[in-house]
Amino acid sequence: MTEHADRLSPALERLLIRFGEMVRRVGRRHRLADSDVDEVVQEVRVRLWRALASGEKIEAAPASYVYRTAVSAALDLIRRRRTKREETLELNPEAEAIAQAQPGIDQALEQEDLAAAVTRAIDGLVASRRPVVRMYLAGYQLEEIAELMGWTEPKTRNLVYRGLADLRAALTARGIGPEGLP
Repeated sequence: MTEHADRLSPALERLLIRFGEMVRRVGRRHRLADSDVDEVVQEVRVRLWRALASGEKIEAAPASYVYRTAVSAALDLIRRRRTKREETLELNPEAEAIAQAQPGIDQALEQEDLAAAVTRAIDGLVASRRPVVRMYLAGYQLEEIAELMGWTEPKTRNLVYRGLADLRAALTARGIGPEGLP
């Protein structure tokens, strides 16, 4: 077991050096504390180690796979914390009263629900557009996406713009859109 892990460790480290900032951006985008972002990075490391199980597969892992793994790890961390918080509130009526007095909690939960709806809408996009739209929404520039995906900048731009148009249409169909705009 140790010999197998020793062969995977360098490949995992190289992959996390390549995509570490992207994984951290995912954590920050979900408004996680620095310690939680570190936990997401560690969870991504473990998930990739378990799922890919060979140095060659780890080295060949595309950015979109690492990104999806990071999003999944961040959301799982948030869900675990929310469940733990709800259990604590059920046990402690004083804590529940304090939580209800904080208006930001409801807003944060609404934003998480909106983020989940956007994620579901992105999951419904054409497969070639999904990863580029996710990366674009995560803050990557078109040139960065093109480089990571190994595509030309015009192809990437086309996929992003069409993907965003499809996403906008899917969200509008679900009743989600800019409020108060003419």
